Amino acid sequence: MEPSGCPPPCPGNHTLNAAGDNYHWEVSDKVRLRRFLCYGSEGDIYNAIEEAHLLVMHAGALLSMLQEGQGIEVVNEIKSFAQDGRAARLEPCIFALALCSQHAEVTTKRAAFKAVKEICQDPAHLFSFIQYKKELKEDMKCGIWGRGLRKAVSDWYNSQDALSLAAIVTRCKQRGGWSHRDLLRLSHTKPADEAIALISKYVSKGWKEVEVVYVNKENTVDVAKVLSYLEIVEKVKHSCDETAVINLIEEHKLEKEQLLTDHLKSKLVWRALLKEMPLQTVLNMLGKMTAKKVLQPGGSETQALCERIQAEAVLKNEKMHPFSILLASEHYKRGQGYQGKTKWGAEGTILKALDVAFYKSFMNVEPVGKSFVVAVDVSTLLSSVVPGTSVSTAFAAAVITMVFARTEAKTHVLAYSEGALEQCSVSADMTLAQTTNELVKIPGGSTDCTLPITWATDNGKAVDVFIILSNNPLWTFTARPLETLKKHRQISGCNSKLVMCGLTTIGHTIVDTEDRGLLSISGFDLGAFSVIRNMALDLI
Repeated sequence: MEPSGCPPPCPGNHTLNAAGDNYHWEVSDKVRLRRFLCYGSEGDIYNAIEEAHLLVMHAGALLSMLQEGQGIEVVNEIKSFAQDGRAARLEPCIFALALCSQHAEVTTKRAAFKAVKEICQDPAHLFSFIQYKKELKEDMKCGIWGRGLRKAVSDWYNSQDALSLAAIVTRCKQRGGWSHRDLLRLSHTKPADEAIALISKYVSKGWKEVEVVYVNKENTVDVAKVLSYLEIVEKVKHSCDETAVINLIEEHKLEKEQLLTDHLKSKLVWRALLKEMPLQTVLNMLGKMTAKKVLQPGGSETQALCERIQAEAVLKNEKMHPFSILLASEHYKRGQGYQGKTKWGAEGTILKALDVAFYKSFMNVEPVGKSFVVAVDVSTLLSSVVPGTSVSTAFAAAVITMVFARTEAKTHVLAYSEGALEQCSVSADMTLAQTTNELVKIPGGSTDCTLPITWATDNGKAVDVFIILSNNPLWTFTARPLETLKKHRQISGCNSKLVMCGLTTIGHTIVDTEDRGLLSISGFDLGAFSVIRNMALDLI
């Protein structure tokens, strides 16, 4: 057997069963908490298709740990998942933080409120936190605006750079029924300096009140900068001069949320916005901008955008993931939105730029350093589409395979069907189309999802994580997956894990929830990569 690089089974993470072996890996409260923070459920199914409404009943392990006096540890876990990019979705972390801030134990409550400004980086996150607080308090006969929350909200505003805060409050004014005006009023915020006081007055009283107090006053440098910025935002809001609006956008890097709806009817205004628009936002709006003729064949804006899309420095700075680019490219090829009547003809040079960016962006995938088997079930034709996307399941399976084959040195790629299994060669120089063809080269039939595990065991491959990709909503197998996995653990000495991914299905339930090493993914999205990474690193 080849060296595995795997640690021996850890007694603290395993439970002896009746037969006396220790290859059943228990799910502790901490693991359940981490699952919740990662994807909003303590269970063993990550649903990429739709996000469940977060409720207290979904966070039993969190509540249990709080009751056992582990509140500080819980808050630290929340911070870790929110700040280190471990969470597939940030909302569960914000919900968990709101729940901790309700706890009766004073040190936990204080730690939660102190973490608000660290976790809620965006005002939309802060509004979500307040809304969760409100929902959690609905059954209690008391308000939510106690001293702790007032201080946390005040600290959030006072910790911001004044000029950045001016941009924030004019870009994201309200969300989920809450506004900056509500928060400043209810928190009784006392501004830390005169520049923050100016912004507070602008939010609470409006521009006319600001003019009365500050325009003819001798102001500090910081106050003067904020005053000038807010004056520009107000000027744009009241301007019908297209040229003037464009000049202000370009000079002060204004964003579309700071403009009027009428401004966004102009393709010249869109071209001005395009220059500083974050790349992910650009990719999301390629179809709309093509339909509006902001981007035209041979146009200078199109050429500049193509150069930007392909620039390694941009891709690296914005941490673009290959799957994100594939999602954007396939949607752009589709030629119409999922809702509404917007249609467009995909521009060839943009598609070529996206193709180049796709391959370059693999440099942004950070290796886990584990051994993987990625096995693609070809028992059914991979010709359907991953729900919520324009990506075929064949392409999805291929790009998932490429991510691991290109970034993890110890990866085996398999294609399998009824009684047939073949090892595939997926090299770093292969295209997406070539990888797809490599995966579907054996005939279909019924499927047995235990075949890849058996193959690894029989061939002396010690595997940390098995990733099974399938279109098939139902699997047949000669042995239960957990039994097959336990056998591999016993022989290889690895704490092996199994991720069952149904690319088109909702809620696979073949896994055993009492074994930490089994997880299902329904559908697929960018967050699924975070889930798999956390699984590989023993975090969930």
